[in-house]
Amino acid sequence: MSHADDHEGTRRDFLYYATAGAGAVAAGAAVWPLVNQMNPSADVTALSSIRVDVGGVDVGTQITVKWLGKPVFIRRRTEGEIEAGRAVPMSDLIDSNARNGNIDASADASDQNRALSEDGAWLVMMGVCTHLGCVPLGNASGDFGGWFCPCHGSHYDTSGRIRKGPAPRNLEVPPFAFESDTKIKIG
Repeated sequence: MSHADDHEGTRRDFLYYATAGAGAVAAGAAVWPLVNQMNPSADVTALSSIRVDVGGVDVGTQITVKWLGKPVFIRRRTEGEIEAGRAVPMSDLIDSNARNGNIDASADASDQNRALSEDGAWLVMMGVCTHLGCVPLGNASGDFGGWFCPCHGSHYDTSGRIRKGPAPRNLEVPPFAFESDTKIKIG
């Protein structure tokens, strides 16, 4: 084997590696747009969380905001509503799961696990009936002082728990956090 053959092998190896590397970069450049198109668009990402100013919500009233295309009820409950929600025995509930995106999925549906504000005054939940997706009416229109879905007669109590009617589950509590005394971040 001559000295020239040794260089030829090295040059050939270099060309193989350079070609393979260029091919890998080209394949990555071709595949990246296909993968990137599956990411959510900017308008969807912008709506994945919202901030709501609840400073003007008086005790005993609620506001409805839209998050991910669905209504979200934000209610500032009265002392009577809080007491009524906390007085319900778990055995009276149709759905004993909290359905709260902020805590463990196996948590019970006690009022404390649904409200998640220290004093229990704030209740944030999806405004979508768990029976067929209607929007329940609020302001104590149900038999239990909470929400009523007139489409099929589901009644929710002051904690958003199903108490009567065909709905199988409690109204869901979305992931939310208090950013300040008057600002809530949902999502």
